[in-house]
Amino acid sequence: MKAKRKEKTASRQQRDQMLKLVAKGFYNELTNYGVQKDEILRVASHLLDNLMAQDRKPGQDVRYYNEIFTLATVTDEWAARRQLAVQHVALRPLQLALIPKVVEWLKAPGVRESFVPAFPEKEMELQKYFTHPTREYFGVYFEDQPVGIVGGENIDRVAGKVEMKKLVGESGLQGKGIGKRATFGFLYYAFMILNANKVYIHSRDINMSNLNLNSRFGFELEGIFFEDLKVGDQRQDVVRMALFRSLWLQIFSGQA
Repeated sequence: MKAKRKEKTASRQQRDQMLKLVAKGFYNELTNYGVQKDEILRVASHLLDNLMAQDRKPGQDVRYYNEIFTLATVTDEWAARRQLAVQHVALRPLQLALIPKVVEWLKAPGVRESFVPAFPEKEMELQKYFTHPTREYFGVYFEDQPVGIVGGENIDRVAGKVEMKKLVGESGLQGKGIGKRATFGFLYYAFMILNANKVYIHSRDINMSNLNLNSRFGFELEGIFFEDLKVGDQRQDVVRMALFRSLWLQIFSGQA
């Protein structure tokens, strides 16, 4: 009983910490849009009004993506042709011929700087980066056309952990679920093929959309590095979220 109470307390504290981060990010966005400090109190009042107007109660459990994905969703052809497919999205080992396209994707405003740390800018540096033995990247293919990359960094086979990064760079493909399928495919690779125990991700500042998306895969807040990066003349926090193999299997085994 004591162990369960401690687990609930730790989970509640972790959730409170994430809510503080969300509130901080929301506050920063309001001030960036020119909302004055005295007006922020009125915004808080409007938020409460909206909450009271909702039929469903706050604090409901996270809705995982197990309504979309299970382990059986992945077509595992890794042994035969080194390919994993999740519905219409396929992952294949990153080919050097794709790197010039990655360079172009990273030139989009704000894209390269959104990663922690930022990817190298030049093609030769990027080639060395992707072929480093502590990294393993895949090309993401949609209807057999390359549209992005996903992969693992800081691969630690002894500790059984890996950092995940993802980029869907081809324009005009938002809203098609490519990023979700690439993420699930990589998680399958990390947990079922690499046999990793933990996958973790870093993101800059607070992106509520990303926090929500990652939570629906089972990621949980693991820590915050305050003012950990300097971009231009501004310092930014770095958020770290992690997902453990046991929880991922529990969510996506298809037995729920």
